[in-house]
Amino acid sequence: MARITVLGGTGYAGAAIVTEAQKRGHEVTAVSRTAHTEPVPGVQYVTGSVLDASVLDEVTDGRDAVIVALSPRGDMAGKVEGVVEDLIARLADTSTRLGYIGGASSLQAEAGGPTLWELTHEQLPADVKPEIETGLTAFELLKASPESLDWFFVSPPQEFGSWLGTTPKGSYVLGGDVLLKDDEGKSTIAAADLALAIVDELEAPTHHRRRFTARH
Repeated sequence: MARITVLGGTGYAGAAIVTEAQKRGHEVTAVSRTAHTEPVPGVQYVTGSVLDASVLDEVTDGRDAVIVALSPRGDMAGKVEGVVEDLIARLADTSTRLGYIGGASSLQAEAGGPTLWELTHEQLPADVKPEIETGLTAFELLKASPESLDWFFVSPPQEFGSWLGTTPKGSYVLGGDVLLKDDEGKSTIAAADLALAIVDELEAPTHHRRRFTARH
């Protein structure tokens, strides 16, 4: 049994990770600014801001893994980067793994080719770019972190979000730095299936200081 904290544990990706980890018998703490309306039995829910050092003190000490599933929107825009820097400083030289759920934009469109960000950023709406840039910055911060920090970065496929209504399949296809597509050219996954990949990584670590992606 591992002790796992999920920051943003009531969001689309975060709640799925919390549910899957608890189902497998892990000790799970979910952190969010508002109380969860449908709490998972057996999960510890902490209501508070990740910008509060005392909250991070409470939920990171002695954990086997801390997963960042925060949404850098609204009043959190431009602030998640600082949380990542804080966590890097806290968890370097410890045995705690740091995971970050980012976006697809840093993935290569094809092996050895440009990233999705490089191909699309000029066409993206201005209000969308800051959120994407937070994920790109977080990835760079992790890559530049001390070697003593065991981190992994998760890039969901191109189509990922609660608004899509994607049906879970109970399986996933794993990849690395290149965008994955199925035979029909689709790049998607449900949160529950991405959570399978993430909890599998926590139980049998294979991506040390590396990024991975997964699709249906």
